[in-house]
Amino acid sequence: MTDVKKSRRRPRSDGQRNREQLLDVAKTAFTMGEVDIPLDEVARRAGVGIGTLYRHFPNRDALIEAVYRAELDRLAEAAPVLAAQHPPVEALRAWMRLFVDYIAAKQVIAPALNGLVGGTGALYAHSGDVLKAAVNSLVSAAIAAGEFRADIEPLDLLRALAGVSNFSAGPGWESSAKRLVDILIAGSRSLAS
Repeated sequence: MTDVKKSRRRPRSDGQRNREQLLDVAKTAFTMGEVDIPLDEVARRAGVGIGTLYRHFPNRDALIEAVYRAELDRLAEAAPVLAAQHPPVEALRAWMRLFVDYIAAKQVIAPALNGLVGGTGALYAHSGDVLKAAVNSLVSAAIAAGEFRADIEPLDLLRALAGVSNFSAGPGWESSAKRLVDILIAGSRSLAS
């Protein structure tokens, strides 16, 4: 008997489209405060059957986690794209602004995340690793280009932005945090740049 390795098929385009539509509907519902939205309502709003929803997300926790991971993936995937399209400091600036948007999305779905069976420890640990890798690569490029001081700690930039979101989570905190991005960039510049 020979061992046959099962290869994982790529999802069909309609299946991928359905998955993305379900994630968008769920994120919108969570954003509007509908943390306990019934799964059949998510499916209805997405224009798919409940079986399609369960094929992609076997339970509520899987859907909630997928919404969070989709936001994280968007942020992680942006780092190399921005680095390829912009000078190092401008790529970092653009990514940090996206990080503010990510924090805002995370705050919106936090009530749903807090209800996950098994907690959020592993999920948040994974996100920390992803965020560290992205910001480290962008800051390293800015330092290598001579645009940033060599003593800049990449995580300090994220901590400052997260701190603003925790300190003033009221209306308008995102614009304040995005202004802070410019302040952080200016304070991180090397004297030569």
